[in-house]
Amino acid sequence: MPNAPDCTMRKGFGFLVAFEGLDQSGKATQVEEAARWLQSRGLAVATASFPDYETPIGREIGLALQGARSFAPDVMQLLYVANRYEWRTRLAEAVQGGAVVLCDRYVSSSVAYGEAQALDPSWLVDIQRHLPQPDLTLFLDIDPDTAVRRKASGRDRYERDRDLLVRVRESYRRQCLEPGWVRLDGETDVAAVAAEVRTILESRLWPR
Repeated sequence: MPNAPDCTMRKGFGFLVAFEGLDQSGKATQVEEAARWLQSRGLAVATASFPDYETPIGREIGLALQGARSFAPDVMQLLYVANRYEWRTRLAEAVQGGAVVLCDRYVSSSVAYGEAQALDPSWLVDIQRHLPQPDLTLFLDIDPDTAVRRKASGRDRYERDRDLLVRVRESYRRQCLEPGWVRLDGETDVAAVAAEVRTILESRLWPR
């Protein structure tokens, strides 16, 4: 969850970037790559990864994903959203303090997975309106079969449901038509994606 950066640099500059996509699309790797690059450019950086399984709510999510709890889709998404609200203050303070905040999954994840399970996407957006909103969302797009191939074992209940993953991808692609989104080809190699991420961030953070 958010690292504790020195947020005195570039006071008030803050910028929140969400990395979205199916599991195994490379989100965590790209957050790490982007964080190192931004720090090398002299910016304060905070990172977050959702869900945070270390909190009480996060532990319930983890149990549900492993089959030890049985929650309806709407309850699961309420848990995911509540898990983000647990960190709302920290995220807001990091942004307000001038950090670039990089999130591995964020608000659009609930929209994608909830919509894939027949929940109302407008409701999922509305219940997250008091969270700090992304300035930029990067969608790492991969085929569900790629996700399965990259993680052959130890998959949670969502990762095992290929039909669900197809619908999740469709939701992400629909959301990607909205302003503030950029689609990246997650099927390409890590270095190529990282280079594209740097180019996009540079254009947003240091516009000419």
